[in-house]
Amino acid sequence: MLKVCFLFDKKNNWISKFVNKKKFRNNSSYKFFFKNNLSKIKNFGIVFILGYTKILSNSFLKKNGLNLVVHESNLPLGKGFAPVQWQILENKKKINICIINADENVDSGGIYLKESFKIDETALYDEIRDLQGKATYKIINNFLKKFPRFKIMKQKGKSSFYKRRTKRDSELNINKTIKDQFNLLRICNNNKWPAFFVHKGKKFALTINKEKKKL
Repeated sequence: MLKVCFLFDKKNNWISKFVNKKKFRNNSSYKFFFKNNLSKIKNFGIVFILGYTKILSNSFLKKNGLNLVVHESNLPLGKGFAPVQWQILENKKKINICIINADENVDSGGIYLKESFKIDETALYDEIRDLQGKATYKIINNFLKKFPRFKIMKQKGKSSFYKRRTKRDSELNINKTIKDQFNLLRICNNNKWPAFFVHKGKKFALTINKEKKKL
């Protein structure tokens, strides 16, 4: 039975809510493992690297059969960090998601499978993460159903890269309207990196929540 491992980043493990033992308990075609310690990951048939924020060395990748990354963009466009958030800022509602080979060049591996999911233009941070998490589980599950019957597609065309987002990227411009900055407001995390603005030398944080009651 092929051993499948899911590698999570301790500092960015939100995806484990959507990819866990419970989700795959009815799949008897593989033996599943869930880890966040690199030193314990070797001799697996497939390793899914999920939400990992560091580039993995070639020496690590050689320890396993197939190393895969789930990435949410229309590669080779949108390589790098936080592709969903950056695309929302670009007013995109349909997000491509794909499974690619992991290699030392960031998000440059061959594409095994490509799907897409939609994000409602009023969805807030938690709703966005929920849609992304469900899309991640779905594409992984579809991959495992089809494996190994794949034709790997090479990435073609010019590449573009998204930079790593920091708390500073949550700053609002007090001279712009809420409407103009709504996409930035809704990708901010109310607890970890809330939206904020600076006025008269003071920093003010803003949180956003959606009323359940319809107007």
